[in-house]
Amino acid sequence: MSIDRSRKADRALAPYAVDERQSRGRLVPEAPSPTRSLYARDRDRILHSTAFRRLTHKTQVFIYHEGDHYRTRLTHSLEVAQIARSMARTLHVDEDLAEALALAHDLGHPPFGHAGERALDAAMRDEGGFDHNAQSLRVVTELERKYARFDGLNLAWETLEGLVKHNGPLLASSPDRPLPQPVLTFCTKQGLALDTHASVEAQLAALADDIAYNNHDIDDGYRAGLFTFAELAEVPLAGRALAEVQSAYPGLDGTRALYETTRRLITALIDDAVADTRRRLQDLSPISAHDVRHAGGPVVSFSAAMSRDLDGLRAFLVARVYRHARIARVMGDAERVVADLFGLYRMRPDALPPEWREQAPAKGYPRYVCDFIAGMTDRYALAEHRRLFDATPELR
Repeated sequence: MSIDRSRKADRALAPYAVDERQSRGRLVPEAPSPTRSLYARDRDRILHSTAFRRLTHKTQVFIYHEGDHYRTRLTHSLEVAQIARSMARTLHVDEDLAEALALAHDLGHPPFGHAGERALDAAMRDEGGFDHNAQSLRVVTELERKYARFDGLNLAWETLEGLVKHNGPLLASSPDRPLPQPVLTFCTKQGLALDTHASVEAQLAALADDIAYNNHDIDDGYRAGLFTFAELAEVPLAGRALAEVQSAYPGLDGTRALYETTRRLITALIDDAVADTRRRLQDLSPISAHDVRHAGGPVVSFSAAMSRDLDGLRAFLVARVYRHARIARVMGDAERVVADLFGLYRMRPDALPPEWREQAPAKGYPRYVCDFIAGMTDRYALAEHRRLFDATPELR
């Protein structure tokens, strides 16, 4: 007896949800799984990928050795996935696709977060630059090499589309900033309709990313002593949540008060996003995922009032966390570590580890070096720097 794996068949999905029965398929055709949906299979491949495991030692905001309780790219991705799946269930769209996209969205991040990205982008300026979203696409379409029949993970078209376009259509902003070359190169093999929006599921993953990082950066920033409750009380959105907690639980200690605040904030953001998305979907009245892609704008969003408050919270985090002197100093040192490694590997291929040295191409060598460094964890990058240089920053 055959099993109908369709999410539309399993539960009542909305007409605007992605329907796997109408999928554009995989670049390399594969027989369907008898037990898992198309997108559940993609999610599992992402979870089992080497790149996903490496996220456990890649920086979110704080370097891994600063404390065991700070978020890493891995724990961040898991939090994003939980929020995305929860909202997908509420809005009756494909949970497996939303979760897969949430888990994959940071696979292309280099060591040391955005500091590493800045260093690689500068080093690759004459080679097309570096963009972590484009690198995520390279990871899942080329750099993961474990399957016998293909490079990458051979994900479904809708998963690749959502990974590339979860923040909106990809359009060249100016002649000086063209579209990332890795994206354009892949699209010669399998076009991803870069000029349209992505599915509701992809848009939910993007919004879940915003919800997760704003809240866990409050948590991590407070634990690191970068601001006080008195300062947080003056911030839009977070201040209201904190006031509720202090009113309901006078004298509550710092850690518990912090968690009670962020959980209220997460709930408020999710409830607002779901309500505004429902309003937008009602106005659009889409009868398919195609209608969502061609809506002319995002259908998943916060309300205007919530967006203004969230902008205020982001401004606070930029000033008090991301640009804090302590963080800026560590990230400056981290940027130099990545730049040093790139410069040395480019000039001396013999400095690469044996397995990478033996496979180094005659053409496209700078991108090859970039791929190697982008795949590093924080601790491996530091270990390589210590191996190759006389002095290595402590990053503390």
